[in-house]
Amino acid sequence: MSAIKVAIIGSGNIGTDLMIKLMRRKGLLQLSAFVGIDPDSDGLKRAEKLGVPTTSNGIDGLREMPDYDEIVIVFDATSAKAHAHHSEVLIADGKRVIDLTPAAIGPYVVPPVNMNAHLDAPNVNMVTCGGQATIPIVAAVSRVAPVSYAEIVASISSRSAGPGTRANIDEFTETTSQAICDVGAAEQGKAIIVLNPAEPPLIMRDTVYCLVRTDDTDAIRDSVHEMVAAVQEYVPGYLLKQEIQFERVGANSLAGMPGPRGEPATKVTVFLEVEGAGHYLPTFAGNLDIMTSAALATGERIADLQKEPAQ
Repeated sequence: MSAIKVAIIGSGNIGTDLMIKLMRRKGLLQLSAFVGIDPDSDGLKRAEKLGVPTTSNGIDGLREMPDYDEIVIVFDATSAKAHAHHSEVLIADGKRVIDLTPAAIGPYVVPPVNMNAHLDAPNVNMVTCGGQATIPIVAAVSRVAPVSYAEIVASISSRSAGPGTRANIDEFTETTSQAICDVGAAEQGKAIIVLNPAEPPLIMRDTVYCLVRTDDTDAIRDSVHEMVAAVQEYVPGYLLKQEIQFERVGANSLAGMPGPRGEPATKVTVFLEVEGAGHYLPTFAGNLDIMTSAALATGERIADLQKEPAQ
């Protein structure tokens, strides 16, 4: 059967990187439209050189393109505010939507954790770059021990944070914090993002803290290593920066924390590094690479289900 036709809305860094990844794979998905609002954007110019049909008239232009009726999946790499309108229009037109903004209209999807749970949803949300990098670790811990509290700190190069990322900082923290609970299964979650101006630019670094009520550190260690390997299947640059750290925390240090009072706990600390594949963006922009890689993996899984059985 022929490939499933898809479109990308958003000709910025994320949309363009996703386009390059799609063009390189030549598999389940066929890129039939690349959509922006700035005719002079680098993304639209690259798409034209690659022979991809383009429009600079946004979603209205997409709906007027000749192949629009045949497009099954639309990736939205614009902004949380714009996505609210896009999602309403696209779902009304019968399209499946993969949201790479922090709008969180549809259910959160983190591929190695819960991708198969929401494949029939009309709109799925890829959380955030920090969420894609860290929630797998929270989920890895929570599947072997209850997580009372999880906190993630995502540090990215300021040069990899475009205008869309900067405009969505509040949505980033809110969406990621909620997904830490909804997908990572922590009782409480908190997310922090740091834009690092260092030169030369630093590769994305993430720190995950989990507060658990167990002494079985071997089970946690094994589970985290298994999860890292699962993420590496679609993001090869996803690495443990150093060995997992465990610290016994006394009951007096847990005031105000969720869980039984007067009971000691274990603090789990995981340090991650995410290096990009360098398909379009610099390798230090692992924050963008993990988003587009996760979206592509989700799109391919949806497309696989869309294929009709062989006759």
